[in-house]
Amino acid sequence: MRQNRLITAGLALLLMFTGVSAVSAGNISFSGYVRNYTGILVDSDPLDYSQVQNTFDIKADYSGDMGDLHTEGFVYLDADNNLTAGIRELYADIYFNSLDLRIGKQQIIWGKGDGVFITDVVSPKDMSNFILPDFDEIRIGVTAAKADWYVGDFTLEGVWIPVFTPSVLPDSHSIWAVSMDFPAGMTPSIKSAGLPDPTFKNSEGFAKLSYMGSSFDVELIGGYMWDDTPVPHVTKFVPGMPPDVTVTPEYHRLSMAGGSFSTEILGVIFRGEGAYYDGNYFSIDPDNLQTDLIAGGDGTLQKNYLHYMAGMDYSVFGINLSAQFVQQVILDYDSRLKNDEYESTATFLAAKTFLNETLKVQFFGYYGINNGDALLRPSVSYSIADGLDVTAGSDIFMGDSGIFGQYNNNDMVYIKIKYSF
Repeated sequence: MRQNRLITAGLALLLMFTGVSAVSAGNISFSGYVRNYTGILVDSDPLDYSQVQNTFDIKADYSGDMGDLHTEGFVYLDADNNLTAGIRELYADIYFNSLDLRIGKQQIIWGKGDGVFITDVVSPKDMSNFILPDFDEIRIGVTAAKADWYVGDFTLEGVWIPVFTPSVLPDSHSIWAVSMDFPAGMTPSIKSAGLPDPTFKNSEGFAKLSYMGSSFDVELIGGYMWDDTPVPHVTKFVPGMPPDVTVTPEYHRLSMAGGSFSTEILGVIFRGEGAYYDGNYFSIDPDNLQTDLIAGGDGTLQKNYLHYMAGMDYSVFGINLSAQFVQQVILDYDSRLKNDEYESTATFLAAKTFLNETLKVQFFGYYGINNGDALLRPSVSYSIADGLDVTAGSDIFMGDSGIFGQYNNNDMVYIKIKYSF
């Protein structure tokens, strides 16, 4: 609570400062939006809200001769009048002849995938509401120094993150919480994950070399980082003495190398993205957990894996179509793992605008091939007036297991009213 008050006070001072500056400087611009987002769970009896959120988001940009300043703050107010405020981004840009520097809290977006994170791993994620919010709200800004060096059609980008920022996971009482599986009769005691010490040795580094040509573009990416999500390790096992299992989630170092590309052939845009991850920890299946613990294990195995996507975009009769195939492959697979050796997902998007682009009808869906589960997201948006938009839609979960099937009882309908300025 005290932290929220401090953030709110800091945000108010920042907005007041930029507002006063705007009176005397014409090169400061403001933008933002006010939004109400209300969702209702359709499978609950009686009907219950899945989300009630009032949002005020404001951006302030200052343009100078050699650089710019940018800040974005937000305030959330839920149905219980709980106030959450913070700074989404706050950074300075400095421009040179062939070099740009960005220093401060920033969102960094990499990769070519839609609705998936493969090489887009620099910014951690806020998964409090699964993957349903807009992606600029899912990504968490990191305090970093970023440099872009331009040489012809090539750009070399480097990112240094001095202090690790983890992803935000759903609260244990949330409808999006993911429970850990244990064998029947095993009583766990789960501890909190400790963050890596804020030292230079524990900082993160990323690099990207990109080429933007007239017929195609390509990116080569590498990173030495922390896994943004902690992995549960069993640190104590005493059979028959509840709690007989003590679980300690831990963050681990990862190395990543990958890339992406896109090109257009006969009006069809082809996209690809892939990454090799070294040093990831995977959990052992609950059916094999006790045997692993008795043998001296900790409920995890370290394995390298591949994660890649192939996609295509096409427009016909004014309908924008997009499809992707996404797969994760665990190398040197062990049958004791909870994850499958190959985990495959397909996505599909169809969108069309009407009435001079004031009405947009869209359908986006995920399909988990391994478990036959799915997330279907139809929506309709209408622009009532300049800056005023209304969106109605639904999020439909299908299946009994898998990443989407686990939320089979969370089907919802929602409406968003948003005024942008």
